Amino acid sequence: MTQRVIAEGFPGQSPGSSSRSTKPEPGTPVRPAGLRLWWLLAGVAAVVLAALAGLALGPASLPPGSVAAELLNLLPGVHIDSGLTAREAAIVTELRLPRVVLGLLVGAMLALAGGCYQGVFRNPLADPYLLGVAAGAGFGTTVAIALQGGSAETFNPSLPVPLAAFAGALAAVGLTYALGMAGGRDRSPATLILAGVAVSAFFAACQTYLLQRHADDLQLVYSWLLGRLGTAGWQDVRLLLPYAAVTTVVILLLRRELDVLSLGDDEAASLGLHPQRSRYLLALAASLGTAAAVAVSGLIGFVGVIVPHTVRLLVGASYRSILPLSLLYGAAFLTLADLAARTVSAPAEVPIGVLTAFLGAPFFVIVLRTTRRVEL
Repeated sequence: MTQRVIAEGFPGQSPGSSSRSTKPEPGTPVRPAGLRLWWLLAGVAAVVLAALAGLALGPASLPPGSVAAELLNLLPGVHIDSGLTAREAAIVTELRLPRVVLGLLVGAMLALAGGCYQGVFRNPLADPYLLGVAAGAGFGTTVAIALQGGSAETFNPSLPVPLAAFAGALAAVGLTYALGMAGGRDRSPATLILAGVAVSAFFAACQTYLLQRHADDLQLVYSWLLGRLGTAGWQDVRLLLPYAAVTTVVILLLRRELDVLSLGDDEAASLGLHPQRSRYLLALAASLGTAAAVAVSGLIGFVGVIVPHTVRLLVGASYRSILPLSLLYGAAFLTLADLAARTVSAPAEVPIGVLTAFLGAPFFVIVLRTTRRVEL
């Protein structure tokens, strides 16, 4: 039975085209449509509204207008009477603002990495969580935590933590790619996912063994595994920001190459592109962003599936549009998810990784069923 590819995953292909035939139909433009300005403005508006909601709402709800005025007061030379008390202003600027900014960065990285992995591996189900990359980064972070020791209050995710997470992420993506491509390049979309499941199980077993040898760190690692955005200041933001900047610049600069890669390696080479070099650069950049996000927030799954697929349904199959919009909508999505995690069981807090799993598992089932329907 000939395997088929999902139509929306590859520009220039119709639903009935074979995965072996990657050239576009005669008369079909090779160059995909560019990013439309109004979609970009809508993404920026979504980020602003999500950030404002995250700052204003919570166990102590504050007027959004007063919160916006208090934020403007952070600008040099601006002095506006926000109407907030000193305690309320401290809640906004010292407690909620670092958490919201961290949520924006982590959501942007996970969604951008998910969209990038889907293009690199030419697989609509690829995701940092499902490919085992997050599990590898989690194992690397667990090693760093076990070596550093301490409690949740004294734990410091300093430089060795993201480096260890990055090493684990690279190992995971390498193993997943090697297993998924074993036996030839013409693999079904499910093959890579199954390889990711196997790699995730392997790193989970390594992580469990390590925790048995360092039982004192069990509570810290367990709370980290469920995903969290709690931060006592700007330390996590400062840690993640340089990695996020490098990841964003590299992926967005190379996003046009993903549209060329979707036509197939032979076609891409004929157009002057070096397919393997482009894949390596993009996979390294996505792994760097994923590893840094995992190091500061723990394992937060399904963001890289939900956001890029939703964007693809809205704007089409071109990665020139998918990746920058995934960056924006991923930031807004995780910020709103964190807001729900803080308020749904207030004063208790639901781990954000649990909440995204509740949302992502049904979404992934729908995507998987759609994939099978198109393939068969």
